Amino acid sequence: MGSASGRLVVVSGGGGKLGRAVVAELVEHGWDVVVFDRRAPERSDVTFLPVDLTDYAAVLDAMLGVEERYDAVDAVVHLAAVPAPGLLGDHATFANNMNATYHVFTAARRARVTNIVWASSETVLGLPFDTPPPYVPVDEEYAPRPESTYSLVKTLEEAMAAQLCRWDPRLKMYGLRFSNVMEPHDYASFASFDADARLRKWNLWGYIDARDGAQAVRRALDHPGTGMELFVIANADTVMSRPNSELLAEVFPGVEVRGDVGEHDTLLSIDKARRVLGYEPQHSWRDA
Repeated sequence: MGSASGRLVVVSGGGGKLGRAVVAELVEHGWDVVVFDRRAPERSDVTFLPVDLTDYAAVLDAMLGVEERYDAVDAVVHLAAVPAPGLLGDHATFANNMNATYHVFTAARRARVTNIVWASSETVLGLPFDTPPPYVPVDEEYAPRPESTYSLVKTLEEAMAAQLCRWDPRLKMYGLRFSNVMEPHDYASFASFDADARLRKWNLWGYIDARDGAQAVRRALDHPGTGMELFVIANADTVMSRPNSELLAEVFPGVEVRGDVGEHDTLLSIDKARRVLGYEPQHSWRDA
């Protein structure tokens, strides 16, 4: 049984904060969605499989199809992970996230899937910026600077994807370096950030609305390229009411400012995502 739309995508972690928005976005744009997760999504218009991503046999079996449900996967979106540093012990974070990603990538290749989008992270840019960034806005042009086990795994995932694409020139693997994911109900807390610029300096006062993160995933899936590419994915503005000039002078006075950063423009550069993917954030906490 194939996909009615001819576009069937596996979304790992489809029940998570970003995953829920991604599933909704893809369904709305004509994808048939299969969710691999440990908990079922709260919707009836997708196929759900309870898959432990640390069990390679289970991942491969599910990727190759499930009788009477689906038999051919066209694309994979890998979001599932321990979602941040410090939630588990370092070894547990590494073992879970590294193995899960290797299993998903390898199973997708065995199933002849060549369109893979996965969640990398803003943390590879050097968060929490206890060592200041080399310049702002930060972008994809400098080498990763992981400062945690979580971020180290994300860095290794990017390196692995580059090698897999070298092995197979037909493969497309786009890593999206998502900023801190927010939903509209989170915006009520943003007013409190202004009192202390250092509260959110750890990611240059950035964020990503889950709905805009989902837009970026959809655009990455639809993009016709091949090879491994990395994109910073953030919203177009910061979480602060205070202007960038004031924030940078107070917290990062010695950091080079490249170009016009505007009053509230993101300091996590989304120029590449705009240029290559056509990504353009549609939501802001200022409108909520």
